[in-house]
Amino acid sequence: MGRKPGAERSFNITVEAPADMGYDVYAVPEGSAIDIELRLEAIMEGVLATGSASARAVGECVRCLDAIDKFIVVGFQELFLYEAPSNPEEAEEEDFVLEDELLDLETVLRDAVVLALPHNPLCGPECPGLCPECGARLADDPDHTHGEAIDPRWATLSQLADQPVPSAESSESDSTSGLSKE
Repeated sequence: MGRKPGAERSFNITVEAPADMGYDVYAVPEGSAIDIELRLEAIMEGVLATGSASARAVGECVRCLDAIDKFIVVGFQELFLYEAPSNPEEAEEEDFVLEDELLDLETVLRDAVVLALPHNPLCGPECPGLCPECGARLADDPDHTHGEAIDPRWATLSQLADQPVPSAESSESDSTSGLSKE
């Protein structure tokens, strides 16, 4: 493009996804296709790269562990400087610099994709998850129950409630027989 401000070029390209484009539970698989629509504009300071990328993200729902497979589309815009600032104090960590008139979009794409992916992906907004007692998927059986939950501190009392209670007649005869023996 040269360094002539106002020059512009557009590209539609497909590239392979690099490693680590996402989180452990949800990511763009390494080597999968990423479709990029890119527009490069020469300005005074450098080249402005503007575009969008679409890719397939796969992972697991964090509530029910079902597979998730969705297409995502992210936008990005980044300035690639012609030269690094001569004063180190002016240089910022986020500055991108053209190297031999080439720009590397990998970091820009990774940042855009990772920030667009949910950190805790769900298969649906109303996903009920798994039963905490047996691990059954609650979406498959919405009426799933295990009976009344008993606090473990009161479990011994529930055992006492299961024992038969002596009748009133037998307790009267026991008390009167105890008096006559004396």
